[in-house]
Amino acid sequence: MTYAGALPGQPRGGAIAGPATARAVCVLAPNPSPMTLDGTNTWIVSEPDSALAVVIDPGPLDEAHLNRVVATAERAGKRIALTLLTHGHPDHAGGAARFAELTRTKVRALDPALRLGDEGLGVDDVITTGGLELRVVPTPGHTSDSLCFHLPADTAVLTGDTVLGRGTTVVAHPDGRLGDYLDSLRRLRSLTVDDGVSTVLPGHGPVLSDAHGAIEYYLAHRADRLAQVESAVSSGHRTPREVVAHVYADVDRTLWPAAELSVRAQLDYLRERGLI
Repeated sequence: MTYAGALPGQPRGGAIAGPATARAVCVLAPNPSPMTLDGTNTWIVSEPDSALAVVIDPGPLDEAHLNRVVATAERAGKRIALTLLTHGHPDHAGGAARFAELTRTKVRALDPALRLGDEGLGVDDVITTGGLELRVVPTPGHTSDSLCFHLPADTAVLTGDTVLGRGTTVVAHPDGRLGDYLDSLRRLRSLTVDDGVSTVLPGHGPVLSDAHGAIEYYLAHRADRLAQVESAVSSGHRTPREVVAHVYADVDRTLWPAAELSVRAQLDYLRERGLI
């Protein structure tokens, strides 16, 4: 879930479909909207010479899409052996239980309520399926259960809704918290510096080839918005709705309800630090 109108400095490319890196293939779900951009990116990830694949975020409960994901893997000579979730929003996880039935796979997620099988996902877990290596990166903030997956062999990170291919994401108050989100962005920035991550494979929108630049933009954008919210409150805009109308005047009004969630998270952040 996003509020993802294209912003200055952000890519404006279209949808992706098909191979994005040597190991990652996107199947775009047919759920476009102002909140999901072109739709949800379902990722099939595998070693090129392996017969086993991992699917990240099967997407909404759409039978045709779920079957298309299976068929895409099968055409490449792959069997889906595991399903992973970046977080529990329905546009990413709504089809997970049905997809598990179709593929006879377990579903691993941070939230126990989303898991099918005995294993969840935790900090520093490493997924090894068919020779593939995926490292679990905890990135709470968009939601409390948000995760990213570092794909070292492709110097890539699969970011769910934490970093998008276009626009910015909502901090989904009250479950999402801005302090957590900023920490998560810094954690991802460290991956670009310390581990050479260069590519973002997002949950919505096009692939980003400058991971470091994208994350720096996100951090700068959040700092700018936070300063604007603080200034709006100082100017007498007291309620979250008033702050949205003042600060997010450049954003399509259909996205204001999502923007209000982020404003509530920003107001909590400022209050916790005694800044308002």
